[in-house]
Amino acid sequence: MARYFDVHPQDPQPRAITQAVSIVLDGGLIAYPTDSCYALGAQLGNRDALDRIRTIRKLDNKHHFTLVCKDFAQLGQFVNIGNDVFRSIKSVTPGSYTFILPATKEVPRRLLHPKKKTVGVRIPDNRVVQALLAELGEPLLSSTLLLPDEEDPLTHGWEIKERLEHDVDAVIDSGDCGAEPTTVIDFSSGVAEVARRGTGDPSRFE
Repeated sequence: MARYFDVHPQDPQPRAITQAVSIVLDGGLIAYPTDSCYALGAQLGNRDALDRIRTIRKLDNKHHFTLVCKDFAQLGQFVNIGNDVFRSIKSVTPGSYTFILPATKEVPRRLLHPKKKTVGVRIPDNRVVQALLAELGEPLLSSTLLLPDEEDPLTHGWEIKERLEHDVDAVIDSGDCGAEPTTVIDFSSGVAEVARRGTGDPSRFE
């Protein structure tokens, strides 16, 4: 049975955030809101939670997982980023963009794209996520909460609780955060390529 946390979107209750992070640190898998849509989140080195995300979403090993980071200091530990790319990312961050970049050795190999050795990173503009990341003290391993054979992500915490009650350990509900995922910009070749159009305006990368 998943724990259910009803959290204020602008002023998240510290006790609820602490309890949710404790579940992550104990090896749990959570569903949480972002600035684009709901996502699944777990601790970075949690192999079991990674497998659970793959099972829930029916993902293959070419799927780019995302490290959701609190700030650029944290992001820079996990991806290699040159000055030009840094400036491009900085101009739209925090925001609803995911960036594909070459990973550093800090990223577990099982999270990497098998050929490109890349990983997704993002810094969301969402107070609930920022509170989670501040309490956690490290990036959150994440994947959009888009179920197999469904075109749209789940958008309501209560619905996620009903649908995934036995698949996740906690659901953080802060209201509807939209149904459109992030815009994905792939910098793995050193040049920006729009890999997915989503909430963030892709025009500046085209």
